[in-house]
Amino acid sequence: MTTLRRHAPFLILASLALVFASVVWFVMPHDREVKSLGVMLFKLVPFVLATEALAQLDPEWAQKLRLHLFAPLCFMLYFLYFVPKIFFHAENHPELYYYVLTLTPFLILTFLFCFRIGGGAAQLVRRLGYAMLLIMLSGLEDLAYLTINEHTDPQWQTIPEVWTWASHMTVRLGHPASKHEAFAMIIAHVVLALFVLLAPTRWFSALGRLVPRRRSAVSGTAA
Repeated sequence: MTTLRRHAPFLILASLALVFASVVWFVMPHDREVKSLGVMLFKLVPFVLATEALAQLDPEWAQKLRLHLFAPLCFMLYFLYFVPKIFFHAENHPELYYYVLTLTPFLILTFLFCFRIGGGAAQLVRRLGYAMLLIMLSGLEDLAYLTINEHTDPQWQTIPEVWTWASHMTVRLGHPASKHEAFAMIIAHVVLALFVLLAPTRWFSALGRLVPRRRSAVSGTAA
């Protein structure tokens, strides 16, 4: 009970942010244009509440709860929902695909940068970075594109037997992936990502010792 009281500001603000975000996404219309100042301000409420919640979050408590694992989940929400939706509704803009593919690793590195300067351990930076990279390369986004969108073209209403568009699979297999090969690659990547996230800490700490550190030119006494 004492722990809950101590972290009540974060929990309350985070809950309110989730409630208001749900109203914005599930209740309010998804308009391209802002209808009024009131609508604009209301849609900013979840962002403000979430910002204040994060400002109230105790880093030590977050580490105990391993809340860093939420970073891959947030990335998966972006990559497996928003990206397939963007591609589905922007089929006439081929350059958009390239921009989103470039944006994705940039976002991963942004997450890692913020996590590191906030005090995140080096081994956790490696875990999160490599796990999200594996998710990005897995083919899950291709599967999400096929399953979460309402396709009217019969070609895409069922999962194709050969994934000719998935060039990131083709270059690794040496041929366009069959449906079952694609599923196998997705499962393998997800299992590897989970392994990276949950493997013993000492394995990732050891990686840090392989990277040569710059020796300080300042003498020990001066330091």
